Amino acid sequence: MPSEPDTARDYRVLADGFLARVRATPADRWDAPSPCRGWSARDVVAHLINGHRGFLAMAGGPPPAPADGVGVGPMSGAPPVADGADLAAAFAACRDDMLAMLADPGRAALRLPGGPMGAVPVAQAVAVVGSIELLVHTWDLARATGGDETLDPAQVARTHRAAEPYAAGLLATGAFDPPVPAPDGADAQTRFLCFAGRKPF
Repeated sequence: MPSEPDTARDYRVLADGFLARVRATPADRWDAPSPCRGWSARDVVAHLINGHRGFLAMAGGPPPAPADGVGVGPMSGAPPVADGADLAAAFAACRDDMLAMLADPGRAALRLPGGPMGAVPVAQAVAVVGSIELLVHTWDLARATGGDETLDPAQVARTHRAAEPYAAGLLATGAFDPPVPAPDGADAQTRFLCFAGRKPF
């Protein structure tokens, strides 16, 4: 059996970490405010589901469609979520579809029409922008719900290093907040979150 591509392996680690926080969220914390301005914990999860669906469509998949109680909307937004929606099931389905896409050399090599990184292959966009999204929103969800805020150190280091050359392009999309100065002596996770516009201190 062929080994899993590096990007797929990294993505799996990050997606599974996010899914663990979704599954651990207490039922009474879904409306809790998150570090994403104007978004609740529920909105953070719905945003990642929605973004995954839109990205998969750009990578040769079917158009986004509502499922598991989560609607569709612009990729940068948070779509409507029905009462009783199964957010864990909705995200798990997106994770599985993303892994299947990354395992397909043809789809993974497709060049996106543009974006903060330019016209790069799908796998490269997942490795950088997708990783930022998963790491930052894992932290957002944990901070909103009182969950585990510790991010995978190797993934933090890899993502921060890979994202820095694209900082201006990421900021120009309007979907990322400006960097925040990190405190003296900050650890790697804090420096990365500050780079991504968060204030973890």
